[in-house]
Amino acid sequence: MLLEHFDVLIVGGGLSGVAAAFSLQKHCPHKTYTILEARDNIGGTWDLFRYPGVRSDSDMYTLGYSFRPWVGTNALADGSSILEYIRRTASENGIDRKVRYHHRVTRAAWNGAQAQWRIDVERGEQRQLVQYTCNFLFACTGYYSYEEGHSPPFPASDRFAGAIVHPQKWPAQLSYANKRIVVIGSGATAVTLIPAMAKTASHVTMLQRSPTYVVSAPDRDRVVDFLRRHLPMPLAYRLIRWRSVLFGIVFFQLCRRYPVAIRNFILRGVRRALGADFDIASHFTPRYNPWDQRLCLVPDGDLFKAIKAGKAAVHTGQIHSFTRHGVKLQSGEELPADIIVTATGLNLVVLGNIELVVDGKIIDPAKTISYKGTMYSGVPNLGSVFGYTNASWTLKCELTCDYLCRVLNFMDRSRRRVCVPLNEDPSVVPETWLNLSSGYIQRSVDRVPKQGSRRPWKLHQNYLLDLLMFRLSAIDDGVLRFSNPA
Repeated sequence: MLLEHFDVLIVGGGLSGVAAAFSLQKHCPHKTYTILEARDNIGGTWDLFRYPGVRSDSDMYTLGYSFRPWVGTNALADGSSILEYIRRTASENGIDRKVRYHHRVTRAAWNGAQAQWRIDVERGEQRQLVQYTCNFLFACTGYYSYEEGHSPPFPASDRFAGAIVHPQKWPAQLSYANKRIVVIGSGATAVTLIPAMAKTASHVTMLQRSPTYVVSAPDRDRVVDFLRRHLPMPLAYRLIRWRSVLFGIVFFQLCRRYPVAIRNFILRGVRRALGADFDIASHFTPRYNPWDQRLCLVPDGDLFKAIKAGKAAVHTGQIHSFTRHGVKLQSGEELPADIIVTATGLNLVVLGNIELVVDGKIIDPAKTISYKGTMYSGVPNLGSVFGYTNASWTLKCELTCDYLCRVLNFMDRSRRRVCVPLNEDPSVVPETWLNLSSGYIQRSVDRVPKQGSRRPWKLHQNYLLDLLMFRLSAIDDGVLRFSNPA
């Protein structure tokens, strides 16, 4: 059943979808649009994850929108506060009235003769098939599967007598007070869960295969408080945001150029927090350099405090099998548990697993090259959002959204209906899309697009360079081709 036609269809009503809608309303007010959201509420990641202690792993001064200051007192905010922030932003700008819930996009087929997309959607609990058409498709679907997280098989897991829980599917009624808990994993989710659960649990053990860099960050920034007291909020927020941006860029570059020095700096902080007697070499010294994977931030060292208080512990080793009463390691040691939390990561997907078809040909995203990190070689009138790996998601998201609005306005001015990036430069060599060694990325290398060895196919992972590229570079650059249907 064909329902309606829109100038732009946004897929996803999370942090990115709201940013895309705001950009359209600001820069392309004449465009009609709607947001198709598979779930029953707005918020995306921050509506999905409900595990204890869920919070941001980027500071809210850059994870928050540039057009709506974050006024909370915490630099690393809890999930419910972020969700409320997104919903208020959508409500204040009338974006929430544009969202159609329980609309799961399954297929997008481009018709070159008509210069439009036909979108297949499963609507409601009965998954009724409906269709929309649009001139431009904007995928704000995030980077991981909402259906299930990464859950590797563990030997004899069926023997365990307690509950086995993945953070992405956290049971609302799960009681862990006075229980012994083993959290498998050492990433951002694990270091968030452990201090939160340790408040009421009998004991929490973080079981990791290998260590991660963990850095304590102040939960409340005195400089931020000073600027807010003495400057108008818009100016204070702009200064705070730029300070966070520049600090992030400088720190990342220092990690790349002086990895040994930064490694020692991070480990000194861990040693100060846990004491000279703690085995930092075994449990907090990774085999890789800083920023080969994302760093884990812990507000006011809450993870270290839980360990030092004896409420939590860290074990580094390989799992042999689950037992009836816990987890047995290859060393022979058994960790007792009433609950096992498998904080083992996400399943990375591209474009929300939407099947892409261009003039009857199915498109494999892994065989495309990403143009400016937002469009795909050979795929017309499609933009998507993917944030930074070394900074907050929203910084890249807003640049992308505003850039795609520039493209739409250029098409209107030049009276062109089709735009498609084409790589005809033989010197452009396909390279791995993302530059991190994280497990969820390495598991998905063969399923994600590539980047190119030269601009505009090259991903900078640098906000300042992207700011220049997205806002000042020519739209009609000879790579992004514009045309009209025959």
